[in-house]
Parts: sequence; structure tokens; C-alpha cells
Amino acid sequence: MSAARVGVVTFPGTLDDQDAARAVRLAGAEAVPLWHAERDLKGVDAVFLPGGFSYGDYLRCGAISRFAPLMEEIVPAARAGLPVLGTCNGFQILCEAHLLPGALTRNQGLHYICRDQRIRVESADTAWTAEFERGQEIVLPIKHGEGRYVADAETLETLESEGRVVFRYMGGNPNGSLNDIAGITSEAGNVVGLMPHPEHAVEDLTGAPSVDGRGFFTSILKKLVNA
Repeated sequence: MSAARVGVVTFPGTLDDQDAARAVRLAGAEAVPLWHAERDLKGVDAVFLPGGFSYGDYLRCGAISRFAPLMEEIVPAARAGLPVLGTCNGFQILCEAHLLPGALTRNQGLHYICRDQRIRVESADTAWTAEFERGQEIVLPIKHGEGRYVADAETLETLESEGRVVFRYMGGNPNGSLNDIAGITSEAGNVVGLMPHPEHAVEDLTGAPSVDGRGFFTSILKKLVNA
């Protein structure tokens, strides 16, 4: 059987696409480059929107990227069930594209934060977290200036009551995110966004704080292979 194909999206200003592609390959899947200006998803089985500063973060982080030609293909595909993961700037883009609710705003302390962060898995029921256990604590790098998750009270209540908060910060909230939210999922569980970077925690060779990020990629690979 051919390997599962995971598209890795590159926008102008994306930084982590090569790290993302490597993480996909380490899990045993094929990483397929997807360019923002194209309208072709190339038949991929899942999509990864990695971190960076797409379009220089002008207007708001992800606000321009949501209008990219490729996003016009990703949005309906995600709504139809295509698994999509967005990390950091990718999370911001998913919120701007209304695939996930809420928004990411300036860190509460107004400082850029770069450190290893402990987070707790709140849901193992998504396409990207099935290899984790609920309540498991993992360590992933964070690096962002606009990672404070905000939403109105009704949206927060919906996310909490429906079990759609996927990750929560532990050991101190680094950016002031409401309810300590580090990551959320769509109603169907196929779209996941988080501020920490699993693609930077997949192998010891790079000096990563852990290899906990592997679980994201083995989760989606297992789902795609068993589909």
C-alpha cells in the first residue's frame, strides 16, 4: 500500500515547513509541498499548516493568508472532513478562515515568548491526537508573540462542554490565553489548531525538549492507514 500523503503548506514568510515535512516523513508518511498561490491540493490525505510569519503578519496574524488561493481549496475540503493541523501561525490562519472559533491576540505580557512548555492533553478523540491519552502531559516548544487565545463566553462554554479543548497549558500560562487553552478542535474533530510546535519535538538529534510531538504524526498516519 502507498504511503499516506500529508500536504505541508508554504506561505510567504512560513518558517517551519521543512521541519513539518521532516516530521511527516519520520512518521512514515509522504510529505507533499503545497504552495499558497496554487489551487491544487494534489490529492493529499491530510494538510499541515506550519508556523512562521505568513505575509509578515500584516493586518493580523493569518488575516491575509486566509484569502490565499490554496485556502479556497483547503476550507471546503476541511469542512468535508479532510484532516487539517495548524500550529502557531497555522492555528492563527485556521481561526481567521473560520475553520476554528476564536482568535489569537497579542501575548498578555506583550513580549515574544520562546521556551519549552508543558501542556496537558485534554482530548484524544481527534484525528491528530488519538495516540495520546487524555490527561497525559507532554512538553513542546512555543515561540510566538501573538498566542493569547480569546473567544466570547458562549464560544468558550461550547468548547468546554463539547470537549473541544484539546490542549491546556500547565506550569503557568505563557500568554494569557483564556481558560489556559493551548489548542482546540473543530466540531468534527478533523481540524486541530495549537500554539505549541510538535514538529520541533520529534527527534533527540535536534536538541528538542522531548519527542512528544511524534504523537501528532503517528496519530494521523494511523487514522489514514486504517481509513
